[in-house]
Amino acid sequence: MSARGPAVDRLLPLAGLPALDVSAAEARRARELAARHGMLRERDVDLADPVITRVERFAAERDRPAVTDEHRSLSYGELAAEARRLAALLEREGVEPGTVVGVGGGRCASVIAAFLAIELVGALYVPADETWPAGRVRDVLDQAEASVLVAVDAGATAPALLEGAAEAGCRVVRAAAAEGLAPWAGEPRPAAPDQPRYVLFTSGSTGRPKGAVVEHRGMLNHLWAKNIDLELTGADVVAFTAPLGFDISIWQMLSPLLLGGRVDVIGDATGHDPAAFARAVDEQGITVVELVPTMVRHLLDDLAPGSAHPGGTTPQAPRQRPFPSGGTTPQAPRQRPFPSGGTTPQTPRQRPLPNLRWMIATGEELPVELSRRWLEAMPHARLLNAYGPTECSDDVTHHAVTSGDLGLLRLPIGTPIVNARLYVLRAEDDGTWAACDVGETGELFVGGLVVGRGYIGNDERTREAFYRDPFGSSPTGRLYRTGDAVKLLPAGAGGEDRPTLQYLGRVDRQVKIAGVRMELGEIEAVLQRHPAVRAAAVVVHEYPPR
Repeated sequence: MSARGPAVDRLLPLAGLPALDVSAAEARRARELAARHGMLRERDVDLADPVITRVERFAAERDRPAVTDEHRSLSYGELAAEARRLAALLEREGVEPGTVVGVGGGRCASVIAAFLAIELVGALYVPADETWPAGRVRDVLDQAEASVLVAVDAGATAPALLEGAAEAGCRVVRAAAAEGLAPWAGEPRPAAPDQPRYVLFTSGSTGRPKGAVVEHRGMLNHLWAKNIDLELTGADVVAFTAPLGFDISIWQMLSPLLLGGRVDVIGDATGHDPAAFARAVDEQGITVVELVPTMVRHLLDDLAPGSAHPGGTTPQAPRQRPFPSGGTTPQAPRQRPFPSGGTTPQTPRQRPLPNLRWMIATGEELPVELSRRWLEAMPHARLLNAYGPTECSDDVTHHAVTSGDLGLLRLPIGTPIVNARLYVLRAEDDGTWAACDVGETGELFVGGLVVGRGYIGNDERTREAFYRDPFGSSPTGRLYRTGDAVKLLPAGAGGEDRPTLQYLGRVDRQVKIAGVRMELGEIEAVLQRHPAVRAAAVVVHEYPPR
């Protein structure tokens, strides 16, 4: 059976997108405000070379460790060779440029090799996580029109993956089948900047997931944005902890490879145990971790004095609390060598995770009080608040949290990553849009190189979220409506000497009570400032009910 047709044929072209209803004067004002307040950040980055090209370049110059998982460690040369064997397997299976290839299983080194193989042959990557039920696997593979699912697990493939693939008419091939093949000998298939590179499925309000398509240039730009803002080097080690269906998994498994760094794959057994996870970060020389804030809290709990971590004092049994691996880990000093697998003796007084450089919080709003705990407990590891939608190549803002931010009710989400353009707009009563200045609440729109192509095979949902960019020429010509309410804080409002964005919650969570517009998220933020409150949710009830 041959591969299904090119994915681009099922994407709405730019001309099919609606126009945002904004007057020429307001469009001009929005551009001026964005430029004045630092919401436009243009910078040249290398968008020409695919990731596999840089992997092979490092292998040729000075081979070094590239990826480590629970079972093996691959050098750059070994990773490139495995990718080329998998590319030969894909070509044998009829995969053509521009078509979609599924990769199914759990986090492991083979997932990264499979992504690079898909890049080599010019196809698109769509993940299917081993924990998904068969129905979701079916929906994802069917909507993506993937004809092949590469199963990367070393052991038996999850039954739900097999069942879902069969129901979607997608045949399963095992990655191990590539072991006896000669490596694919061709050059990486030319990738136009706007060529779709991967599809990630997000939850849909209809109950059926929708597949957001990200372009080659958007993906590479985000990989470089992480490297630039975190100041990563070839000595850094990034933890690959995210489930395959999460957008952060892309940068976790690829960004270090652009620099000659290392990816350390954290398995679920370790990732679900905070104490074991902390030991892995310490012993394996991991320097960058990304976690949802809930998990940051659990990690801090286990790093406290008396915890089971080597930096604590009193041994205790590992906690059974779930610790999902949907985040990343802070970075260690760049001078740290590739670890030999041994542990470094620590004294009870030594600070926990001394090699940590960055903790990235994403996926949920980062509470102020949790940030205060982090800054007090881990002053050597910077805390990054990251925000962004899957539809825009992952994060579009970064903010390094400092003590100056702790007086705010809600933390800033920061300023744009490279080549993102951010606009805060207010919906007027007549249905048009107007630009917001500092201190005014509006909805966040994203433009620039980061904006993706829309939802594969779903023109209606694409038109609901994507528009033709009215604010001047841009690489994509597209504008994405986030549905998130934000406010531009003035310089000096927190720890920054420049304007920064503050997240206020979803637009559809704004309510009017006695004629006064209120943000439910703001009330939640106030409640969470109390040290006895770990989480809060606010809902509105009418009394008496109508």
